Amino acid sequence: MILFTMLSTNVQTLLQRVKFFCGLFLLLSFTFFSCSAAEDVPIVIWTDNAAVVSYAELFNASQESAKAVVVYKEDCFRSLPPAKDEIQPDILISSLLKNSEIRKYFSPVDYLFNEKLSRADYYSKLLDYGLVLEHQYLIPISFNVDTMVFNKKNEALVHASHSISLDEVREVSKEFNQVNQNGVFTAMGYAPSWDSDFLFASVVLRGADFVENENTFLWNEDSLKNTLGFLRDWTQNDNEGFSTEQNFAFKYLYMPKYRQLLTERCLFSCMPSNELFALNPEQLESLSFRWLENDGKIAVREDIVTAALYKKTKNAKKAEIFFEWLCSEKTQKALLEREKSMNLDTRTFGIAGGFSALKSVNTKIYPSYYRALLENQPPESKLTVPEMLPPRWTSLKEKVLLPYLTENLEDETTSSLEDRIADWLRQSY
Repeated sequence: MILFTMLSTNVQTLLQRVKFFCGLFLLLSFTFFSCSAAEDVPIVIWTDNAAVVSYAELFNASQESAKAVVVYKEDCFRSLPPAKDEIQPDILISSLLKNSEIRKYFSPVDYLFNEKLSRADYYSKLLDYGLVLEHQYLIPISFNVDTMVFNKKNEALVHASHSISLDEVREVSKEFNQVNQNGVFTAMGYAPSWDSDFLFASVVLRGADFVENENTFLWNEDSLKNTLGFLRDWTQNDNEGFSTEQNFAFKYLYMPKYRQLLTERCLFSCMPSNELFALNPEQLESLSFRWLENDGKIAVREDIVTAALYKKTKNAKKAEIFFEWLCSEKTQKALLEREKSMNLDTRTFGIAGGFSALKSVNTKIYPSYYRALLENQPPESKLTVPEMLPPRWTSLKEKVLLPYLTENLEDETTSSLEDRIADWLRQSY
């Protein structure tokens, strides 16, 4: 069999990896049809995650029982079913795989947790996320949460020790605010309008409960309105309005988030954990952080990376070999060490760009690579996971929901969320 060639270990940047994906499909087709026997057929992995290329490379080098090849798919679930002449996947490793059509395309993998994997090794909420009608369809791989980051010089101002609530962020931010003799802000602790990620995290933490409804989504209207009222009051009463927040950001916060904090013009930046811990050690050295929470809950971001077994695979046994290999503490330690040894110009965080779904990997291994996690990790008891979301959630969030949240800070009479969804449907279907 002609072996499929993955990226070499001397690749210098993840960007080069992503560019390499463009040629993967042609190479994959050549490999597949060059196999002389059915037992030589490799595992085909569809993914939207660049790290999986390196994982398949190490898998191929570490054992002889099976080989894996990778096909990049920007939107894995929406690429199903495969096109008529397309080679079908055996495994999908991607974000946003959970929706109402999951049973149509994937096979349950409950049996793996009886034979090869242990439920006790995983965060229980993440395993629950992969359940549909009490069957395990998705194996969690990694996740991220939101953080509030600040300059270590301001540690004394932030009284919360491990996580910080929305109310506390607002309170401490207001105390940090400074205006000159002309009434112009020279320092502003934090402003909701600076970051749509923060707006989304806020409405999620306060119970918006976004959930799939056919092609779109439903939500808790009372919770959404109450949260928008809280954020609007913060903007208007603490920071003198949306325009003031935006003018301050234009004047002072034009650099990357971590550098904004070093200027001491602002107190906080909101960063997802994968963004924070992708900073290099020198950048992280001057920063501290708290997990963003509300009412004792820390929301897992909706882009959870999971793995699924394609229903029509004829390569299930070899797929099981890959699952067992990837979902082990030993393997994930080797993957982290490999990433470190490659000295890439572009850093990524953890396993598949996030915290591992395996508890022991985070507690025993991550602190060796991310010193800031030595004494502060997201507590399992506080984690909450998103509901089932529609396949086109990314588009709905970016084109409908986030603009709605931002515009509500300036004017609560902006067009309704229902009207925006209706406009999106007319343009998208």
